[in-house]
Amino acid sequence: MSSDEDAGETTPQTPETPARVSRVSLVTIIREWGRIGCTGFGGPPTHIRLLRDLCVRRRGWLDAREFEDAIAVCNLMPGPASTQLAIWCAWRLRGRLGALAGGAAFIVPGLIVILALAALFLGQSPPLWVLGAGAGAGAAVPAVAVHAGSGLVGASWRRRQATARWLIYLIAGAAAAAVIGVWLVLVLLGCGLIELAARLAADGRDDTRLPAMVTAPMLAAGTVGGGVLLSVAWVAFKVGALSYGGGFVIVPLMQSDAVSHYHWMTGGQFLNAVALGQITPGPVVQTVAVIGYAAAGVAGGLLASVVAFAPSFAFVLLGARHFDRVRGDRRAQGFLGGAGPAAIGAIFGSAIPLARALTHPWQYAILGGALALLLLLRRGVVLTLICAGTAGAVVVLTVSTALR
Repeated sequence: MSSDEDAGETTPQTPETPARVSRVSLVTIIREWGRIGCTGFGGPPTHIRLLRDLCVRRRGWLDAREFEDAIAVCNLMPGPASTQLAIWCAWRLRGRLGALAGGAAFIVPGLIVILALAALFLGQSPPLWVLGAGAGAGAAVPAVAVHAGSGLVGASWRRRQATARWLIYLIAGAAAAAVIGVWLVLVLLGCGLIELAARLAADGRDDTRLPAMVTAPMLAAGTVGGGVLLSVAWVAFKVGALSYGGGFVIVPLMQSDAVSHYHWMTGGQFLNAVALGQITPGPVVQTVAVIGYAAAGVAGGLLASVVAFAPSFAFVLLGARHFDRVRGDRRAQGFLGGAGPAAIGAIFGSAIPLARALTHPWQYAILGGALALLLLLRRGVVLTLICAGTAGAVVVLTVSTALR
């Protein structure tokens, strides 16, 4: 395939191809999106930077305004925003087939890595150093949650319309995550609807209907499933459909399901799962694959990943043509004005049950070091977790009673 064909001709608009789409080969999409999936350490900020560099700066496939508008819409929708952005960019270049191919290429590398690590960390008799590394990295996870929440506060604060309401939503989300994690979805939904009603009342309007792609997944979260694989699918669906503001917002819900309700994992193993989701490339939501693996082996891990990312594909494949309308929809913006700060509060609040899951005194020392690295020295999440894991391995290899 020539470079001219990669960057060049325009194709006529069809029901499955967006208008003005550049004709980019599927091979190019798979190769480039797969490269991002392999090298995208650092979560959504890294993914967005790599996608912008590829699609806007280097190849010129998209203009900067179009790309920024897509980021704004993805942030309005539930689910992992950077994954939706990756799928949307591929859709914009090659229609629905491109979206499927690009999304899969972006997700699969990280899935392979995280399932391999899950097999190592959750095995019957993992080596002592693996247990130590897991305990060390897990000890840093509450610090990562605080760091993730602090990175979102500024933008949300600048968008607020009423300071008192914003603070109430933030506190409500934090309290729900810390105390009643399993019901967190209702708090997010309630905060969003309260803010929507308040803004419409201020505008003299009473239409509280929301775009379906914003609330349908949250409303579906009132149903119940049974059976191991069905339960895995249900937990994964909630992860994929409720992760407003980043993957950490659904950590309390995942912890409640995986540890307290279904007993698929111990608290320490769950911390390992969250750490693995942070240090592997690709979407952070891949954490749910470790939970699926703990519940039902490789089949459970694959099922969890497929279900968790299905809403993101559905939003883009079914709604990408309406992204402009969603971005300008005052109802969607009003809903996010309440659900957004509540989600940030939930990310902060998730640090409390995560810290409670620590079982060894030396882990609190690692937690303190991780907070210093992330918040004071401003080091990256991946580096912090690697340092914490290394410290844990050293502790258990030198102190025979460290894991007792």
